[in-house]
Amino acid sequence: MLRAFFRTAAGTVTAAGVTFASAASAQPAAQPAARGPSVTRAPFGQLADGRAVEAFTLTNAHGMTLRAITYGGIITNLRTPDRNGRFDDIVLGHDSLGGYVDRATSPYFGAIVGRYANRIAKGRFTLDGQTHQLAINNPPNSLHGGAKGFDQQIWTGTPFRHGDSVGVTFRYVSPDGQEDYPGALATRVTYTLTPNDQLVIDYDARTTKNTPVNLSQHTYWNLAGAGSPTVNNHVLLLNASRFTPVDTTLIPTGELAPVAGTPFDFRTPTAIGARLDQQQTNQQLRFGGGYDHNWVLDRNGRAGLVHAARVVDSSSGRTMDVATTQPGIQFYGGNFLDGTIHGKGGKVYAHRSAMALETQHFPDSPNHPQFPSTILRPGQTFRSRTVFTFGVLK
Repeated sequence: MLRAFFRTAAGTVTAAGVTFASAASAQPAAQPAARGPSVTRAPFGQLADGRAVEAFTLTNAHGMTLRAITYGGIITNLRTPDRNGRFDDIVLGHDSLGGYVDRATSPYFGAIVGRYANRIAKGRFTLDGQTHQLAINNPPNSLHGGAKGFDQQIWTGTPFRHGDSVGVTFRYVSPDGQEDYPGALATRVTYTLTPNDQLVIDYDARTTKNTPVNLSQHTYWNLAGAGSPTVNNHVLLLNASRFTPVDTTLIPTGELAPVAGTPFDFRTPTAIGARLDQQQTNQQLRFGGGYDHNWVLDRNGRAGLVHAARVVDSSSGRTMDVATTQPGIQFYGGNFLDGTIHGKGGKVYAHRSAMALETQHFPDSPNHPQFPSTILRPGQTFRSRTVFTFGVLK
């Protein structure tokens, strides 16, 4: 019997000795006086079949707030201060449920993605001698779990407070055979907002049959504020010496290629848009329409959390560090945003006006035995942790 079995630790999270710059602990003058950490719940509309969706709002002692809903475990809002103490929402999304339900207006905004995040070639994999054919929802491949992945499911939300940390745990059981994935998968994803301005995301899952599992979170970030025109001026660091090149359909070739000497080398902080003009001459940029690739994180033999990425927006002073237990990270530069989606407050989400940093196993791993395995077996527990640390430049 599958049941809940993992509890998230609260408090400060660090990664392999890395120190993260965090927002000043003093309450900015532009924000009302802090009332201490809190978590609240409220209705967030209904689906066409009458099922209700709830929203949970987490607030820490500094006034940082996160709102997430039971539809897809979507993070709809995350408000952090800039260098002047002005709070703004830094994630793309919508003001109401309808915007998220309509696939044309919500390309996985803020959602939990699974059962298998990212792409599986031709929607097909073979496991234990049986071939499974998934829905082709990103022709010619399957993307983020298929036609109705975890991003479109209703999760059960349970709020909590552990000391000065607050959070919500989302649970969902994917039935055996859903989207042709074998085994019932009991999944739990916990969002914890700490007093150190960290968002800790814990994933765990158990299965009744051997099955591939790759869970991630697909928030679109713009540290200058959602609806700002571009992230190309954000400065990005990725602690990765290799990446997984792709074919024309964005499926990995199987190679782990060095980033040295290519536009994919972000080991030194570099503006996201600095090398996009090489798209016509660089095959990988051309295939991705920009950056939409998986980087292989430099672990140097270390297990557990490692620092994966750092993003800095000099205009607002906001910073975001990412640490993870996963082997890879997908950096997506918002290439498919085209100005047709109107989001919160009617803001237009223009081309490359947001970025995603999806911590993950590698795309199409079930078809690449040389990649780290994504197969979860009965009696095992899938666990991973990702930590986003928010701060401001000193």
